[in-house]
Amino acid sequence: MLRLIDLKINGKLRQVSVDERESLLDTLRNLGYTSVKKGCEVGECGACTVLVDGEAVDSCIYLAMWADGRNVMTVEGLKGPNGELSPIQKAFIEEAAVQCGFCTPGLIMSAVEIVGTGKKYDREELKKLISGHLCRCTGYENILNAMERIVEETYKVVGKE
Repeated sequence: MLRLIDLKINGKLRQVSVDERESLLDTLRNLGYTSVKKGCEVGECGACTVLVDGEAVDSCIYLAMWADGRNVMTVEGLKGPNGELSPIQKAFIEEAAVQCGFCTPGLIMSAVEIVGTGKKYDREELKKLISGHLCRCTGYENILNAMERIVEETYKVVGKE
């Protein structure tokens, strides 16, 4: 059965017709948001992670109709007004935390949630926070370096230190 829902995706209101069984992942991909990757489709790899009202969710196991009336953010929503990369994206590039790039959008979206808490996390805490992400290329060290860096930079900017 089809249902009409309202989504605010990356700040833009969209009205979409979805099957009640359709995942948010499929809806976003059908709308052209290619940063949302289709990996395991059972919520185990984190490649499809997006923010729904600021909370990181695996969009492959999150029904599109659950997002009705909510704010959804994908990596495409992080770019600045002139198309510039966000500080989190820059940190991932500068710390060589990207290789094949398949897991990167999901990890970046989790980093956005982590930074958004305003808390300072150590490396062990960050490991636990990204434990739902599967990266087949990097061994996580550079990913953790990027996350530590952006958490530290953000923590200093908000005047906590």
